[in-house]
This record gives sequence, structure tokens and C-alpha cells, in this order.
Amino acid sequence: MGRIASIKTFIDECIAEMGKVTWPDRDQLRNATWVVILFTILLTLVIWVMDIVSSWLLVDFIMGMFRN
Repeated sequence: MGRIASIKTFIDECIAEMGKVTWPDRDQLRNATWVVILFTILLTLVIWVMDIVSSWLLVDFIMGMFRN
């Protein structure tokens, strides 16, 4: 089998596999998008709270120990 024939076989198999894919409809896509957006916002808030707590621990608590 030549190089051109193997490339053609690969492309034909890719096209056949793409025919088996079930694509989401508009409502499923919209719902998945909202889930990703909300998860991103939630994760951002969690990281922000962790930043505030670690900042408090490092600046106020630890530096307060050396001020006396």
C-alpha cells in the first residue's frame, strides 16, 4: 500500500467516524455553556477567598508575631 493510498484510507476512516458522532443540540450546548460559566465564577470566588485568607495569615498574623 502506497503512501497516498494510506492517507486516503485515513481520511475515509475519519469521515466515517465523524458520521458516528452525536452532536449536542442547541439547548444542550446552551446548558453546558452556562455550567462552564458558573463553574468558572465559583472557582474564581474560591481562589479569591483563599488569596484573602493566605494574605491575612502571612501579613497580619505572621508579621504580627515579629512586631512585639
